[in-house]
Amino acid sequence: MTRFTPHITVATVVEKEGRFLFVEEHAEKRKVLNQPAGHLEMDESLIQAAIRETLEETGWDVEISHIVGIYLYTAANNVTYQRICFAGQALAKRESYVLDEGIIGPVWLSRDELLDKRDMWRSPLVLRSIDDYLNGCRASLDILKEPL
Repeated sequence: MTRFTPHITVATVVEKEGRFLFVEEHAEKRKVLNQPAGHLEMDESLIQAAIRETLEETGWDVEISHIVGIYLYTAANNVTYQRICFAGQALAKRESYVLDEGIIGPVWLSRDELLDKRDMWRSPLVLRSIDDYLNGCRASLDILKEPL
């Protein structure tokens, strides 16, 4: 029997003056757009993972404020992802920060500009997370509990 093991990932929606922080990167043998996102690592909290991934992929320090949503997504390759999407505020850009391998760089786009780049979305969760954020989906971080 095959064991179902979804990948736990985090993503961060960061809005600044009506524009959102995205990552342009090489993935799936093409150039794609995504929120700053990545896998949870051992011995870190979900919030720590979101802060780390945003920094590693964009060079931006962020403060996490809310949970936008928890999504279950199965990609075309049949890999399932449990994605916890956070909202955060941009604090400061580290100008000399070296981004993760495969990352082209950060990009700030409005929702309309994102729609114009639909063919570059890494997954449908790119727009869904923005729309949920814009529709006021904001859960308190208090629902997250640290490991015992």
